Amino acid sequence: MQNSKNYSHTLLREIISIGDTVIDATCGNGNDTLFMAQLIGKSGQVLAFDIQQQAINNTLTLIQQNNCDKQVSCIKDSHSNLPKYIDSDTKIKAAIFNLGYLPKSDKSIITLPKSTIAAINSIQDYLIPGGRIVIVAYYGHQNGQEELDAISTYLSQQDQQDWSVLQYQFINQKNCPPICFCLEKKQKNISSCLS
Repeated sequence: MQNSKNYSHTLLREIISIGDTVIDATCGNGNDTLFMAQLIGKSGQVLAFDIQQQAINNTLTLIQQNNCDKQVSCIKDSHSNLPKYIDSDTKIKAAIFNLGYLPKSDKSIITLPKSTIAAINSIQDYLIPGGRIVIVAYYGHQNGQEELDAISTYLSQQDQQDWSVLQYQFINQKNCPPICFCLEKKQKNISSCLS
């Protein structure tokens, strides 16, 4: 079985194509940014957000080493401010969040429920039918359970006519293994609109 991190990439790989616009809402060390940049090719665009300069630097280094800097824009700002950086008619195919803190850094700088939910909500407005928002929640740190509960509640309240929501987790592992959520915008059935 795949762990949550690998499964998150499977969920993205299934839908991302050359030329797509995608979001890494928490770029951290740049691994998800690079993964998506390689999927979208030079004609696509990754918007990579983080509030920490160290994360932006880590991401820039990784994408430059892999010759993917043409299709990546790193933005040092909260993911909740995404609408400031994209046009109102932008169509987003996918987004990924890794909730928690930047590995090997200050563990007091964490993602927060309010800004995370605001970012998810903003991305939902730009997401194309069939598009996905993937969230990997690392919750074993201080305030991690609070964010997990808020995200889980928000996602469980999405209208099933418009959204499919998946929760993927190992339930017999110790030390708070990360949980993967996937929010997919449903395709509208045109024939049902004509009836």
